[in-house]
Amino acid sequence: MKILKVDHIGIAVKNLEESARFYEMLGIQSTGSEVVAEQNVKVSFFPVGDSEIELLESTSPDGPIARYIEKNGEGIQHLALRVDNIEAALEELKAKGVRLIDEKPRYGAGGAKIAFVHPKSTGGILLELSQRED
Repeated sequence: MKILKVDHIGIAVKNLEESARFYEMLGIQSTGSEVVAEQNVKVSFFPVGDSEIELLESTSPDGPIARYIEKNGEGIQHLALRVDNIEAALEELKAKGVRLIDEKPRYGAGGAKIAFVHPKSTGGILLELSQRED
């Protein structure tokens, strides 16, 4: 498995537009918003150097982001690492006994293939693996 970079940091927010204003005030412009229906979430990415900040707003009161905010409040929800081959990365982690949430990649925002590693294997961090075509 080859980790290429920190792809993004995901931040759970109650209101995407309101939260976006803070990053815009810092001079960081969004690349736009997208709804990922399969995950009940609306996202917006803010490029910072070679990585991004991803704001996530739930589109459903029982979606994963809504549940996260209800339990933990707004804040950092996950860390995403970009890998060169997500299928190979998942196989390698599985072979090493790492607990996975997703054993196969699923669709993520921006057309990325994503999969999550369970926080019980990472010291409490929800880790996302991401593969994108640049």
